[in-house]
Amino acid sequence: MCARRKSHDRARRASALEGIHTVSAASTDQIRKPQTQLARRTIAFAAFLAVCGTFYASPLGTLFQLALNEDTYSHILLVPLVTAALLWMNRQAFFARAESSPVAAAAFFLAGVLLYAVRARLDVLASGTALLTLTILSAVLLLWSAFLVCFGGRAFRAGLFPLLFLLLAVPVPVPLVDRIIVWLQQGSSEVTYWLFRATGTPVFRRGFIFAVPGETIEIAQECSGIRSSLAMMITCLLAGYLFLRTGWARLVLLLAAVPVLVIKNGVRIVTLTLLSIHVDPSFLRGRLHHQGGFVFFILGLLILWPLLRWLQRLEAESGTPGAASSQHAALAPRGG
Repeated sequence: MCARRKSHDRARRASALEGIHTVSAASTDQIRKPQTQLARRTIAFAAFLAVCGTFYASPLGTLFQLALNEDTYSHILLVPLVTAALLWMNRQAFFARAESSPVAAAAFFLAGVLLYAVRARLDVLASGTALLTLTILSAVLLLWSAFLVCFGGRAFRAGLFPLLFLLLAVPVPVPLVDRIIVWLQQGSSEVTYWLFRATGTPVFRRGFIFAVPGETIEIAQECSGIRSSLAMMITCLLAGYLFLRTGWARLVLLLAAVPVLVIKNGVRIVTLTLLSIHVDPSFLRGRLHHQGGFVFFILGLLILWPLLRWLQRLEAESGTPGAASSQHAALAPRGG
């Protein structure tokens, strides 16, 4: 009788262990299945990028040369890398539930194809950056389309900022760049004039030309600070995304950067001029003039730093979810 009970107990324990192994195997399959699907979707997306890169090889090469040779477009080299890094850092949130959104993908795909067709039609009527702008924009739309097919609308919304950030790789047409440069020249001229007055420096101004004791300077296009201004706006975009949680706070930071662009450039011009007058004339023609833009770029960031800290505190006091921890977890996933 005892032998039968022991045999029965052993059978029950074996059955229970077998059931545990079955549940464990099922759980493992449930974990592996989404990971396998995500890997397949990622491979499909990478394959599309390879095909798209081959198709757009010529305009991408032109864009690369433009970014290398023109300071105004040098930021383009970093845009794809920053986009990829932001997506990778938050990949768990973006791709947790990969799906497919064919309708939205079809809309972006058709828009990209139509834009490329328009670009082909305008090939005989336009030239330069205008055609390149349309071509690269069509490539971005096709990339968004592939992203929606492979990962779905939920991942697209979660990764909206990095995906929109990719638009900075689209070269701004030269006429628009020229208008921005003129605005920077005008703003810098106003700041420069009032800083000369504030420092007690005798100055005579005629447009963008300033006559001071021993020197006559002109705020030319090369002195407008367009490159550092673009770098500062991009830095504020990234800082708002990484360190702030609300749209209004990010917008305030970005708008505050606009006057800082001309203030730091005016400070740069006046500083170099005063050093040239009172210390050494070579300051207006030396390394600080041609390569010292980074110093005044840092000055602009230091001006904006207290505003960023204040916006963080304001978000924390207003009870914005996660705002209090954003100072310590800057890379936490954000939604669009």
